[in-house]
Amino acid sequence: MFGKETYVQRRALLKKKLGSGVLLFLGNDECGLNYESNTFRYRQDSTFLYYFGLPFAGLSAIIDIDDEKEIIFGDELTIDDIVWMGVQPTGSRSHKYRLTFILKIRVTRTLPSVEIVNYLHQCVQKGKSIHYLPPYRAEHKLKLMDWLGIPPVRQEGSVPFIRAVVEQRNHKSAEEIVEIEKACDVTADMHITAMKVLRPGMKEFEVVAAMEAVAAAAGCELSFATIATINGQTLHNHYHGNTVKSGDLFLIDAGAETEMGYAGDMSSTIPADKKFTTRQREVYEIQNAMHLESVKALRPGIPYMDVYDLSARVMVEGLKGLGLMKGNADDAVREGAHALFYPHGLGHMMGLDVHDMENLGELWVGYNGEPKSTQFGRKSQRLAIPLEPGFVHTVEPGIYFIPELIDMWKADKKFADFINYDKVDTYKNFGGIRNEEDYLITETGARRLGKKIPLTPEEVEEIR
Repeated sequence: MFGKETYVQRRALLKKKLGSGVLLFLGNDECGLNYESNTFRYRQDSTFLYYFGLPFAGLSAIIDIDDEKEIIFGDELTIDDIVWMGVQPTGSRSHKYRLTFILKIRVTRTLPSVEIVNYLHQCVQKGKSIHYLPPYRAEHKLKLMDWLGIPPVRQEGSVPFIRAVVEQRNHKSAEEIVEIEKACDVTADMHITAMKVLRPGMKEFEVVAAMEAVAAAAGCELSFATIATINGQTLHNHYHGNTVKSGDLFLIDAGAETEMGYAGDMSSTIPADKKFTTRQREVYEIQNAMHLESVKALRPGIPYMDVYDLSARVMVEGLKGLGLMKGNADDAVREGAHALFYPHGLGHMMGLDVHDMENLGELWVGYNGEPKSTQFGRKSQRLAIPLEPGFVHTVEPGIYFIPELIDMWKADKKFADFINYDKVDTYKNFGGIRNEEDYLITETGARRLGKKIPLTPEEVEEIR
């Protein structure tokens, strides 16, 4: 946890932004993996963590702005809980450990979990507005239906509440940056380890094991399920059962999460052999140019969609040099021809969530409520708004050869003025390339967070 004043100030600013009403915060419960007592790794809701800092299951909270009340609802551990799970994490012999933590964040009132229903019903009877965030877990939806009578299909969340939270969480404080950088340092070590251990004949899961051991040794969890694959053309490939062969490209997208819940997120692409093949290096250098030109463009005030367009134009010009594309690069990007090779966005916000606040909606986090494009490829750009100091986001352009997509577009003669399909066909077994770093927008530009991982082909080959 941060110091108590951090949480007091965060809640005070939120109350000032909303002005009135009742703010409902739904903490996460334990979730059974295959039966109730065998649970998934517990992770508290990120917004609950942001305002209250309490990493315990079974809590909810209310901020009643009009009555100037802040209440945590939950139940203390029973002796059965203590027998089986102990009094973690404080080491205290008292089973009142949660109350101790609640007092640390200056919330002086606690009530049993069952009392939240009565409190909310009283608020409704008094005509108070109850604000809640969009639910993303089944228990949240059931609670909202039980407590407020709102069926799941109508649980859209309060827009003023969403916008106030997004505005706060989008701007990272100095102490948050320290935590994020810890996560990025461990993330970098995970990738560097993979670059050192990867060899033909290994199973993908052996590389994954080496990477995740680095995170565990640093006291970190994973910020998302590790992607480590010879089939890099699949954007989010979580299968790890393939054998790495000579001539393969190995794509990794992985990150660490600190004990306080802050995320790192980096990608790298490595030749299975000591060196890239000529073809691999040609495409890798184009992707590398996309990345480096995007980083050069980072500064306050530039719309991130403009940086995405820049990265796409760099790719088109590079692929024209290989005979894969043709025509005017600006026209190709505007019409969406580039998306055959670049079907995802350039990056996303990052913080307490690896895709920060994705549960609140990209429309609010990355677009400030403005409509998103429906164009294939461009619609996957998660961050479009002008960059501001304090933003933390990823830079992750990619180039992919997806056989099924190539075949479909070729059959439809889609963008034939821009794409040389006969040449593209010869790259169907290529795979994909993605490299990713994490950046903080400063007052004058941008700063990479975390240790530097090898990026250029020369840097990658040197560590191999």
